Amino acid sequence: MLDRLSEPSPYAVRSDPDARDTLTEILLGLRLDGVEYGRCLLRSPWGVAFPSQRAARFHFVGRGQSWLRTPSTEWMQLNPGDAVLLPRGSFHVVASSPDVPTVDIDSLARVAVSDNIYLVDGATGSEAAASHVMFCGALRFNVDPLHPLLAMMPEVMRAGDLAQRDPSVPVLLEAMEREVSLDRIGACGILARLADVLAASIIRAWVECACSDATGWIAAVRCPRIGKVIAAVHAEPERDWTVPMLAELMGASRSSFTEAFTRTVGESPAKYVAKVKMFQARRWIGQEGMRISVAADRLGYDSEASFSRAFKRVIGHPPSAARGLGA
Repeated sequence: MLDRLSEPSPYAVRSDPDARDTLTEILLGLRLDGVEYGRCLLRSPWGVAFPSQRAARFHFVGRGQSWLRTPSTEWMQLNPGDAVLLPRGSFHVVASSPDVPTVDIDSLARVAVSDNIYLVDGATGSEAAASHVMFCGALRFNVDPLHPLLAMMPEVMRAGDLAQRDPSVPVLLEAMEREVSLDRIGACGILARLADVLAASIIRAWVECACSDATGWIAAVRCPRIGKVIAAVHAEPERDWTVPMLAELMGASRSSFTEAFTRTVGESPAKYVAKVKMFQARRWIGQEGMRISVAADRLGYDSEASFSRAFKRVIGHPPSAARGLGA
């Protein structure tokens, strides 16, 4: 399990130390928890469909050339040693070739190795009979799936595309490849931990290097004055943030702050604060089982009714529905 993203490397936002500090502060609060992992043995021809889910998906190719496609992307070739992360858990297909019919991943035989690690056998035999070996994982972020950082990530993030910019990525890929090929005792557990770290490294490399022309949230984080405001809001979502308070934090007049924030982030400070509060509330209620009245009080609402109206306005459904959805 990876508790925190480590501090950005020396390659991050070199021209602006203040922006780097703000980015570090926000990313340090982003945690990944491994939910489930599977070492998949497959024999050509094969095609596996992975249904949409709230947790992120991770794939590492240990043996055999594979292909991956989502409804909005073309087929991409994956070679041994490649890793991909789907941060929003989108529906996708992985296959030995693009023209192979698919079966659902849950239809394949699986044997529990430990509490959250499985051996998935689609080769119907020994590992020697498998033409392809993949290590797949489901990872949950400690923030709402609609968090601005997750929402603006691409549907598929490929480690190889970022490896040249982050020297830690090739090292992690090589370590995973060794564990897959050697098949030593405890390999699945070590692979799970490496997958957590590699997924975090993919995200960090993307934030630092692959979105230099981005607008919106990343642009705001890289602007020291507005980034400082966003970091404060995310650090204390339960605080009663007002526009004057945020303007003072930025060191600007209320009108100047509102105009700069809206131009950079794409929405008003009040609306952004409301979204952060409701995303946090949905996590409290859905994942931690917090009572709605407690969440309302913690976020400073005078009544559960007013909180419920605000929650539904931002999330799209009443807070009671969050219990069945998780966070």
